[in-house]
Amino acid sequence: MNSLLLAIILIPGIEIYLFIKIGASIGALNTVLLIFLTAFIGIYYARAEGLNTLNQGIRKMIKNEMPAYELISGAFIAIGAIFLIIPGFATDFLGFLIIFPPTRKIMFKKFTNKNKKNDINDKDYIEGEYKDLDDRK
Repeated sequence: MNSLLLAIILIPGIEIYLFIKIGASIGALNTVLLIFLTAFIGIYYARAEGLNTLNQGIRKMIKNEMPAYELISGAFIAIGAIFLIIPGFATDFLGFLIIFPPTRKIMFKKFTNKNKKNDINDKDYIEGEYKDLDDRK
């Protein structure tokens, strides 16, 4: 089964389950207020982290360095912000995990290590020397 289809089915089910359990514990109104509170706090923090990452990227470009971490970090922050906008506790938890810098660094390391392994294993080339026979003088 496609993992995207599985996520589309499972995420709302998990969210509904959490809404029911938390709503039964703290009440319906408090649950709704908590959802809005986490969304506002998360979006504010995502904005601050996004601006911080943008500033770091600009500083690296001024130094003529490639801002690879900042580019990938910005994409992770955007994904985290989307998770925070979606109402629910599980998506808010994932969104906060993605937005916090320590967990982003772990994800970046996993992402770059995965790509490095693929680059090392791809050997579609043959090393050798050549001599151009048409340039005889």
